[in-house]
Amino acid sequence: MLKRLLSRFLLSKKEILVIALGAFIMAFGLVNIHIPAKITEGGVIGLVLFCYRFFGWEPSKLSFLADITCYLIGLSLLGKDFIRRAIHASFLFAVFYRLCLWIGPVLPSLYNQPLLAAVLGGISIGVGCGLCISQRCAAGGDDALAMVISERAHVSITKAYLLTDGVVLLLSLLYIAPQHLIFSFITTLVSSTIIGQFELHFPSFELPKASSVAKAQ
Repeated sequence: MLKRLLSRFLLSKKEILVIALGAFIMAFGLVNIHIPAKITEGGVIGLVLFCYRFFGWEPSKLSFLADITCYLIGLSLLGKDFIRRAIHASFLFAVFYRLCLWIGPVLPSLYNQPLLAAVLGGISIGVGCGLCISQRCAAGGDDALAMVISERAHVSITKAYLLTDGVVLLLSLLYIAPQHLIFSFITTLVSSTIIGQFELHFPSFELPKASSVAKAQ
């Protein structure tokens, strides 16, 4: 019984390998490029920082609640298979992120080269996140939200990421100087564009059509 349940939960070796590679690339880019260069994040992380800055809300608790909320939305709209895959991606990302933080940056700091950091950081997030999306999963709550927006609004995943990250970054203008935030917009544009290239080569979720649901009822 347990073996059957595990076989239904676990993914294939190829799927896990691709997700692990994507999670590692994202974690490596964050620790070696984003953090040393102090590039502000969009998505859930950026929203958490904004709420902490203006309302004093506890970041760790808010981040957890925001991710859980996004995953629940993903579960209701994208199905159980999405959550099954997202659990794998989130776990692998957490492991690699912790490992990279423990090792520390191994690349030269790009703090004095913010434009290069923004481009390289965007590439690392775009490729890493794109690999995860190619396996129909998300490594974070903001990824899940972008995928839901893409499916329900019938827009490309690139536009969905630009929308979610762009809104948060615009809010960040209230406490971050525009000349500093511009590089975060650049890295978001680069990463979103790259993620969109993966969308061109891999099928998106097939959500049940209203007519099909009506027939089933």
